[in-house]
Amino acid sequence: MSNTKDIPFSPPWQISDLEQPDQPKATELDARPAVARFSQMPIVIAEDDPVSRTLMSSLMEKWGFKAVITQDGHEAMAALRTEQGPTLAILDWMMPGMDGLEVCRRVRERKKMVYVIMLTSLGAKESIVEGLHAGADDYLIKPFDKNELLARIQVGLRILELHAALAARVKELEKAAGEIEDLKLRFPL
Repeated sequence: MSNTKDIPFSPPWQISDLEQPDQPKATELDARPAVARFSQMPIVIAEDDPVSRTLMSSLMEKWGFKAVITQDGHEAMAALRTEQGPTLAILDWMMPGMDGLEVCRRVRERKKMVYVIMLTSLGAKESIVEGLHAGADDYLIKPFDKNELLARIQVGLRILELHAALAARVKELEKAAGEIEDLKLRFPL
């Protein structure tokens, strides 16, 4: 017969919480890697509903992102105009004044690199197609899961990073091509 007094017992929920206090639960995504790489890249959020706006603001703050919170499409456009470099935007479709679709269209006309996530309660396939056709890069239906939102933000940030790396490489190649042309003029073949 074994002596059970020497075997420590802790409920499983205490053991898992004690072993990794700073780690997210298995069902939650970890925002830290994305924040470490993209902490200065702004995320413009356009949401007219005060409750949703507060929720989004809290999530961005919790995850450590630099969020620019706006109440409508006009404020979102003003924020997108003032931000330098690539930006990620989370736009509510239905807002007074200028809706999310119009913001998408105007952003695409300006040719600025913005990754747009359309956030809406309209979940019909026709609505999804219309949102993507207007220029959204991704589409999330309300009510949304916070981990899904974080995952989509991380995808957007990776795409913006790849776009920036590609643009930098194109500049390097253009500079190298110019140097080759200069060398051709100096040394006739």
